[in-house]
Amino acid sequence: MKIAGLCLAIGLAVCALAAPVTAFAQNRRPSINRIEHRQQARIRQGVRSGELTRAEAARLKSEQARIRQQERINRADGRGLNLRERRRLNQDQRQASRHIYRQTHDQQVQ
Repeated sequence: MKIAGLCLAIGLAVCALAAPVTAFAQNRRPSINRIEHRQQARIRQGVRSGELTRAEAARLKSEQARIRQQERINRADGRGLNLRERRRLNQDQRQASRHIYRQTHDQQVQ
């Protein structure tokens, strides 16, 4: 009987400790790839709606390609991204997001 009670107490303790970890994991920032896909979708939407001209869309797409290429270079060592590389890529994506916003909200139409 003591063993069953001990197992139950250990199980509850493990669940109590695991709950904050899973909650933390759900609040993380989106991955670089998810951000990249969202940016591409925003560019496509801007082209479809006429908010982006072909030249603007081409510049924004080339900016995304440059960021993607930099990510590939950073991952090429086989160790993944270190903190500095991840921060730089996130900074580049934030800047690209601002560029997309500015281009879609200027008064040029296709």
